[in-house]
Amino acid sequence: MAYSDSDDRVRTDTTRSTAAQAPAAVKILIAGGFGVGKTTMVGAVSEVVPLNTEEHLTAAGVGVDDIDGVDQKATTTVALDFGRITVNSQLVLYLFGTPGQERFWFMWNDLVHGALGAVVLVDTRRLKSSFASIDFFESRGIPFVVGVNCFDGRRDRTESEVREALDLDPHTPIVMGDLRQRRASRDLLLTLIELLMSGHAQGHAQGHDVAVDQRA
Repeated sequence: MAYSDSDDRVRTDTTRSTAAQAPAAVKILIAGGFGVGKTTMVGAVSEVVPLNTEEHLTAAGVGVDDIDGVDQKATTTVALDFGRITVNSQLVLYLFGTPGQERFWFMWNDLVHGALGAVVLVDTRRLKSSFASIDFFESRGIPFVVGVNCFDGRRDRTESEVREALDLDPHTPIVMGDLRQRRASRDLLLTLIELLMSGHAQGHAQGHDVAVDQRA
């Protein structure tokens, strides 16, 4: 009796069923200038305890790190932040926050491998600190959205003013909100997924199928 053939068919069918049910895993980078809120956003939206590599600022960084406008900040990310959010049964986002200080930018080249899209956070008080992130993703053809971190609901720039100041492509979405709040951060990520599904990002996202469920 061909028991082995039957067992092989059962294992094959089980493997196919498991593969069909497994959600797609999408790597997303969270970038932006120093002190703009990357670590906070990952922590706010992650469904697991986030991994972070924050260290205290020391006298060694004086004259090296630009802390203009964020003088009260006492820590900085020296490697990465990591979190995860399940959008629906078909899609899981893995979030990688990049270090913001210039002396750690060399790590971006490693973190970007396998990333399907990115979020660039900006603080309207220090818009120039986000130029490097925008240039980085544009030069690599990686779709991104811009999140304007409106701390405590403060909005001192309009969307059109931010778009002009950052010289953004007309198709680059801008989302404004207090990204310390889970809902605002979630909406920003959903905007990125919608961009990846749209025709404007098809050239960069070939071979990936993503599905959005607004209940996330």
